[in-house]
Amino acid sequence: MSNNSTLISSSVIALSGISFGTSGARGLVTQFTPDVCAAFSLAFIAGIQRNFAFAQVAIAIDNRPSSYAIAMACAAALKQVGIEVIYYGVVPTPALAYVAQEDGIPAIMVTGSHIPFDRNGLKFYRPDGEISKADEHVINNEKVEFTNLSTLTELTVNDRAAEEYITRYTSLFDAPWLTGKRIGIYEHSSAGRDLYYRIFEHLGAEIIALERTDHFVPIDTEAVSEEDTLKAINWSKQHNLDAVFSTDGDGDRPLISDENGNWLRGDILGLLSADALNIEALAIPVSCNTAIEKSNKFKCVKRTKIGSPYVISEFANLKTKFNSVAGFEANGGFLLGSDVQVNGQLLKALPTRDAILPAIMLLAAAGERSISTLVNTLPQRFTYSDRIQNFATEKSLEIIGQGKLDPVKFLTRLKFNNVSINSVDETDGLRITLVDDSIVHFRPSGNAPELRCYAEGFDQILAKQCVTQCLENIRKL
Repeated sequence: MSNNSTLISSSVIALSGISFGTSGARGLVTQFTPDVCAAFSLAFIAGIQRNFAFAQVAIAIDNRPSSYAIAMACAAALKQVGIEVIYYGVVPTPALAYVAQEDGIPAIMVTGSHIPFDRNGLKFYRPDGEISKADEHVINNEKVEFTNLSTLTELTVNDRAAEEYITRYTSLFDAPWLTGKRIGIYEHSSAGRDLYYRIFEHLGAEIIALERTDHFVPIDTEAVSEEDTLKAINWSKQHNLDAVFSTDGDGDRPLISDENGNWLRGDILGLLSADALNIEALAIPVSCNTAIEKSNKFKCVKRTKIGSPYVISEFANLKTKFNSVAGFEANGGFLLGSDVQVNGQLLKALPTRDAILPAIMLLAAAGERSISTLVNTLPQRFTYSDRIQNFATEKSLEIIGQGKLDPVKFLTRLKFNNVSINSVDETDGLRITLVDDSIVHFRPSGNAPELRCYAEGFDQILAKQCVTQCLENIRKL
């Protein structure tokens, strides 16, 4: 290819092997060549220039080894078309989204979230928030001509996104109300690891830094490893902690434990946080725990397909009928769909996944009580989830398709006894509710070649056994 080759964005994207998942474009690091990064960036900009006027684009990255080079390629492409790039360095995705929203400019986050480090991704934000599924379609099909990138230049870090994000939460409180609390921060390679301790310390907590790593750690907050489960329990005992806090790689999904080091499920965290924020109406994915409805804490709960774009699209409907609107996912990411008041202070809407807001509101809701005491006030419904990694999406769809055709036969093949089904939900994958009110749910991951399985019931051990049994038998199918 010559240095002056003219390329068409839609053709480059189509040949790249990269596709949009539940949140953002994902693929192997080797597929994110400079020209592919340019194609995505320029198609994104061309699509939204029809509705928005801007001269700048904000870019930030996670701590993956490949992220900086991808950011340089995106920035170089934008400079080709006269767009000024503001580079915020390594910050959580919601920090980038927030500062871009405040400035009324688009943003690109280079992150693969929780997927393995040999993969990466791009998340796109319009000046008014996260892109929709319709915007993804536009990006894939936009025909922007550009010349291939020959040189990439170093980027200078602007600290404003980090500082604005910290102020967003510290400004809500005029007293250090976490005084006396000990919070462990499991830092690993999280994009927000240099910001979180500043927020919690400002609120009065004593911080114990735990296990910062130089290598990238792909933590999935929805399928926490046995190793990370034991770490939190041991840290809580060793340091006498009130909570352990962590996030996934790009800081938009939280992990927070109770005082015993037991990680809270993301949807239970979301339920408690939304209640503490006095939210009237919720949009949540179909995979979330039914304790949300059974708690009777909200005027309206709408269930959607899995992925933040689906949750966000439901906000528009809910805001016509309710004063305060939010959403969250089973992975813990909390999306604030409307402005709310906290301690008499205005907290502006941030309709993208955030990890720090639900953690702060959980601690505020607990007050002087332990977190486990607060959790125990909820209807006792337990969920567990796991996945088969490196499992082709086509294979997942074929297996789930068999289940949809004959759910009873499908569950029998997975070694369920005396199958009796109450209802079947095909909103996203296959979600089966049995007559004993237990639930099992299968779907292919939207971000990686994985088959995910979720179970819900009245007993934590049985929920885990159900998922283990399902995945073991699916491997044999």
